[in-house]
Amino acid sequence: MPLYRDEVVVLRTHKLGEADRIVTMLSRQHGKIRAVAKGVRRTASKFGARLEPFMVADVQFFEGRTLDTITQAVTIASYGAEIASDYGSYTAASAMVETADKLTDADATQQQYLLLVGALRSLSRGEHGSSLTLDSYLLRALSMAGWAPSFFDCAVSGAPGPHSAFVVQLGGVVSDELAPPGTPRLDPDTLGLLSALLSGDWILADAAADRVKSQASGIVAAYAQWHLERGLRSLQHVDRSNEPVKTLRDAQLARHAASGTFTPTPKAPIV
Repeated sequence: MPLYRDEVVVLRTHKLGEADRIVTMLSRQHGKIRAVAKGVRRTASKFGARLEPFMVADVQFFEGRTLDTITQAVTIASYGAEIASDYGSYTAASAMVETADKLTDADATQQQYLLLVGALRSLSRGEHGSSLTLDSYLLRALSMAGWAPSFFDCAVSGAPGPHSAFVVQLGGVVSDELAPPGTPRLDPDTLGLLSALLSGDWILADAAADRVKSQASGIVAAYAQWHLERGLRSLQHVDRSNEPVKTLRDAQLARHAASGTFTPTPKAPIV
């Protein structure tokens, strides 16, 4: 059975037996990997702390029939301590790794790995608001997976924008002719922020008003959960305290995002 090495970011772990763990990782070259770390729960383990969620490591694997076995782990970047010390960063990181776990498989691209590592690094350094960093990660990860949202041209017909009617199920903004009754309308500032988060324009994103950030977060959460087809359990715990909910529509977006649904009230458009 061959040995191989790869850089990985740890997504989650599960207990196995009395002292072992199954570790789920997203790797640079081999996509998502599930492997057994034997004896990792013993206090004398040489690499137990290196295989915790949010850690980036250079890992050696022994290829097995069903699950590979981890034989060596060397820390590349330790983001866990900094992230865990801040509730907002921890909840955002938890939502990121859960998304990566659901979004990737053994054929995942290197870009997904680099995106997740970059997002975790940014969280650990506090470069931007944790909620903004999460929203940007979700939009870009979904785009890499083939679900790129449209925030300008019509997502259905391709008609040139700008358009303001946003339909999660149709992939973004749509023209007035194609917008279902009761479709929420997004103001230019919110659409601008969503575009900035998708493209990585942090100067514009950081300068956005709290109300705009709150509306954008509701849209991103609903969009992610719709296209993943399963609710993100971590998302309902994300700290949005730096983006207070100020309007009825913001409250509706936040509530629907937490429940994994998006059914806006027809008579309460986003303004």
